[in-house]
Amino acid sequence: MTYCVGMRLNAGLIFMSDTRTNAGVDNISTVKKMHTWEVPGERMIVIMTAGNLATTQSAISLLDERAKAPEDRNPSLLQAPSMFQIAREVGRTLREVIADNATTGQEADGAFGATLIVGGQIAGAPPRLFLIYPEGNFIEASDDTPFFQIGEAKYGKPILVRAHDPEMSFEDAVKLLMVSFDSTIKSNLSVGLPLDYVTYNSDSLQIEHAARVESDDPYYQTVSNGWGEALKLAFQQLPPFKFED
Repeated sequence: MTYCVGMRLNAGLIFMSDTRTNAGVDNISTVKKMHTWEVPGERMIVIMTAGNLATTQSAISLLDERAKAPEDRNPSLLQAPSMFQIAREVGRTLREVIADNATTGQEADGAFGATLIVGGQIAGAPPRLFLIYPEGNFIEASDDTPFFQIGEAKYGKPILVRAHDPEMSFEDAVKLLMVSFDSTIKSNLSVGLPLDYVTYNSDSLQIEHAARVESDDPYYQTVSNGWGEALKLAFQQLPPFKFED
């Protein structure tokens, strides 16, 4: 399993993913699930992956190869005229990989399923964020749905729903996502550090910040410990419940 979040802010886009992959409790490894493409001044694209590792790696490799080989551009991520077209291309590629691996060749077999988050901006258009389903179709983030989660989403969603503010800074957004990821990591062994994150300022057409948060990162430890203590304090400050006589 995995956990990835892509979020819209008024200032731009922010992405965060874990790196844990496992095939049992005794077979755990670290795999990068966030992939970026840049043409500074022209476009910036981020894709995060969740699901069958062979499927996601095949899809990303195929997209990367088509971005490099002119004869395979139909269109490539680096030539598509809009983020909508990029989402369509990513969806087609994902569906193609799943169909090639599925036993029937026709259905998106659950064993080979994957879900992707795609976001970025192309010069002359606003930043956009999409959630790509295994069938290749997709939906777009909006004011009503300002973030997407893939993978083990349920544990980290409540904090995002309660605390997300489109006006928040990237610094506050990183803090918010760290709390969401910490809640997920504490609830599910299939999600774990290190965490990767990318921030993107609207119209900059290049990645603003990209970093990896290791398990011994002092700030992450402060957030993790502080959030736990803050929850205990908040609970204690709630009015007491009393049984009716």
